[in-house]
Amino acid sequence: MYIPFSTIKRCSSRGREDQTVVANLDGTILCSRSSFPYFALVAFETGGILRLLFLLVVAPLAGFLHYFISESVGIQVLIFASMAGAKVSDIESVARAVLPRFYAEDLHPETWRVVSASRRRYVLTANPTIMVEPFLKGYLGVDAVVGTEIEIHNGRATGFVRQPGVLVGKKKAAVLRDMLDNSIHIGLGATSSDYPYMKLCKEAYIVPHHTKVEPMSRDRLPRPIVFHDGRFVQRPTPLRALIVVLWIPVGFLLACLRLAAIKLLPMPCLYFVLHALGIRITVKGTPPPPPEKFTGQSGVLFACSHRTLLDPIFLSISLGRPVAAVTYSVSRISEILSLIKTTPLSGNREKDAVMTKKLLEKGDLVICPEGTTCREPILLRFSSLFAGISDQIVPVAVENKMTMFHGTTVRGWKGMDSFFFFMNPSPAYEVTFLQKLPQEFTCTGGKSSHDVANHIQKLIASTLSYECTNFTRKDKYLAVTGNDGTVKMAKPHIDLKNNSRC
Repeated sequence: MYIPFSTIKRCSSRGREDQTVVANLDGTILCSRSSFPYFALVAFETGGILRLLFLLVVAPLAGFLHYFISESVGIQVLIFASMAGAKVSDIESVARAVLPRFYAEDLHPETWRVVSASRRRYVLTANPTIMVEPFLKGYLGVDAVVGTEIEIHNGRATGFVRQPGVLVGKKKAAVLRDMLDNSIHIGLGATSSDYPYMKLCKEAYIVPHHTKVEPMSRDRLPRPIVFHDGRFVQRPTPLRALIVVLWIPVGFLLACLRLAAIKLLPMPCLYFVLHALGIRITVKGTPPPPPEKFTGQSGVLFACSHRTLLDPIFLSISLGRPVAAVTYSVSRISEILSLIKTTPLSGNREKDAVMTKKLLEKGDLVICPEGTTCREPILLRFSSLFAGISDQIVPVAVENKMTMFHGTTVRGWKGMDSFFFFMNPSPAYEVTFLQKLPQEFTCTGGKSSHDVANHIQKLIASTLSYECTNFTRKDKYLAVTGNDGTVKMAKPHIDLKNNSRC
């Protein structure tokens, strides 16, 4: 087929600092031309497994309509299947907290080379604006996003679209003509439906479809993605989404079996039983011996990095004995399923310090100084609360691997966190016990509690090859949900790029 434009590799990025670029999303800014994975994420996160199943059922029809009848009708089918009846607030939440990570992992390097060199950036897309705008404006610095607008009734999406309908073909050209007049320097597209608006540009380039193109590294984003949410570990292509739908019933039964084993079986045999059930546990370092009874000595305080709420449980399994833990914002179901004693923190530093000291008098104790979990290879700021209550501190570096589901959530029901972790076919946990902190590096040795906390954070980060940051639990909730984890408030801008500490 004749292509009336040059390929994007012929487009120089030099001298574009004062120019305007207009690009399509699927197949141009993103490597993939299919928007199904992103509709699948919206479907699952807003409507669960049943809505994802419905989307999978109608996906072949949508594909047939898209390629053989009308691109517009095909997109409308995907919009209806994934959004009809969903709360608009839920869709906005998914667009803000879930989709950006997956979009960022699919960025086309050649397109970004041109787009990033231009001063004014505009994106035209057939996808709903509500889905793509948070990523494009928040992380790519796009000035304006023009996409399909969905119909809303009583705070819920109807599944239909507002006029002028799905933004494809000549509709893109009409919108662009009205919006920018004739001041467009560069137009980027991927298919023939992009040609009408590309012809309005002074220069136009096609992004050829190559299945082997390597997506751009997330490190090159103007604003890095530090906090994100959602259950899926991998981008749900049609095949992966089908596998997930077929696996969930089996995975839920497997999760129940694994949880029952943890709750009912003796601690010393759990390591071997869980290994037989497909959970890989790796223990490194030399764990300290259990505290001697009737000696009057306080127990050891394990300062642990925080990946999921199961960290204290896998630490106990690694030790072969139950170790109590202090927690914050843990669901009632998680407390019931826990095989170790958990004590909630009140948020009052004085009361929490007294309570923690009493727990240490009874034996060993696990505390996660970050205060919340994080999925990226970073450590949040360590609270200094634990550093001043004991000089018997053992840093513990914890790392886990999941292939299908994340075992943490901010937006969803936290009571399902343990189930989703154990629903992974073969999850893995690695627990590394570091050397007990020398006396001279504790508060007893003259160090401040902040210095002790920072030192332990650096030790654990070095062991895991992670980065230390000043981010806190509040920063995470502000970035993902728009509130501080306690009270609803307006979402401020958080500088996610300049918060590194190590």
